[in-house]
Amino acid sequence: MPQYVWQHRHWPQLTWDSDTLLQPLAHVRKIQGRFLGTIASLDVDEGLRASALAVEEDAMQTAAIEGETLDREGVRSSIALHLGLPYTGLRPADRAVDGLVQVLLDATRNYDDPLTEERLFGWHAALFPTAHSGLQRIRVSAWRNTPMAVVSGPFGKQRVHYEAPPADGLPEDMRQFLTWWTTSRNTLDGIIRAALAHLHFITLHPFDDGNGRLARSLADMALAQDEKTGMRFYSLSAQIMKERHTYYDILERTQKGNGDCTEWLIWFFGSLERAIETTGEVLNTILLKAKFWKCHTEVILNERQKKVLNRLLDAGPGKFEGGLTTKKYMRMTKTSRSTAWREIDDMLHKGLLEALPGGGRSTAYAVVWGTSVG
Repeated sequence: MPQYVWQHRHWPQLTWDSDTLLQPLAHVRKIQGRFLGTIASLDVDEGLRASALAVEEDAMQTAAIEGETLDREGVRSSIALHLGLPYTGLRPADRAVDGLVQVLLDATRNYDDPLTEERLFGWHAALFPTAHSGLQRIRVSAWRNTPMAVVSGPFGKQRVHYEAPPADGLPEDMRQFLTWWTTSRNTLDGIIRAALAHLHFITLHPFDDGNGRLARSLADMALAQDEKTGMRFYSLSAQIMKERHTYYDILERTQKGNGDCTEWLIWFFGSLERAIETTGEVLNTILLKAKFWKCHTEVILNERQKKVLNRLLDAGPGKFEGGLTTKKYMRMTKTSRSTAWREIDDMLHKGLLEALPGGGRSTAYAVVWGTSVG
């Protein structure tokens, strides 16, 4: 009896129950359509900022799934550099972080470019610029040439969750995958195709390391092709990180199955829907911030006041913990207490801030937001 899906004679063909998928697919399409309609209302600057936030979260979480913690400021500076946004004062990213950001951006901004062996090798080299994963040297820009197994547990009591196809068949396996990638764009629903691309690639596990990050990038690229936009506004990786235990369980069951991936597809639809809904909250904050500044274009403020207001606006309504106090203003602007008090009072009189309930010696303030968007 075959133990893994790739050992079945019909591999790499996968099957699913179309009737079971009909309703969940229609539902996520409705959520996606509504979200893209909101995105269409963004101006260029708002769109760039929203996309930068999504890519930042994607980079942080796709690394976190693999047990890596990235320097968020370095990620932010790399994204700003490549998107043409201001990054003065941000800590520069190291080569590996910048490489990951470049992969994420290339997969979506250049979604119409052909997916080739050379492009995948380039992505892999960008992820591992020193040809090391941690302390271990790995093959870079080449298919793995050794067996691969996903194992957990202490030595002597290890559990094998999955074994990938033999390395000697990978050149042909990947040729088939790349052919499928090209031909399926005109024959498959775009969301189903994104889910299958992720599953197919991670099942082949063609590289020594980085397969999860590349599988998620391919899913993002397929979704960009489906949505016909080179800017990402939600992070599927962040949602997978939240649901990683369920993700690994469903992935293992599917990889040990007979080729029916209905359960995998239903989970993918749900994860995509939840990723979009989470991003809707962030997008609402961006739109509210833009509306705030449009309503106050004639108000005269100094750079310190603008900086503090932007910090409050970026946090979102009610999200700046404890509100703005004179002490916090002093820390953020490196100014004196009297200057901080005077500038806060100025913003109160201009209707930009309001005092929070409580008062007393440590009065806290919040932005006077407009009405919610959408």
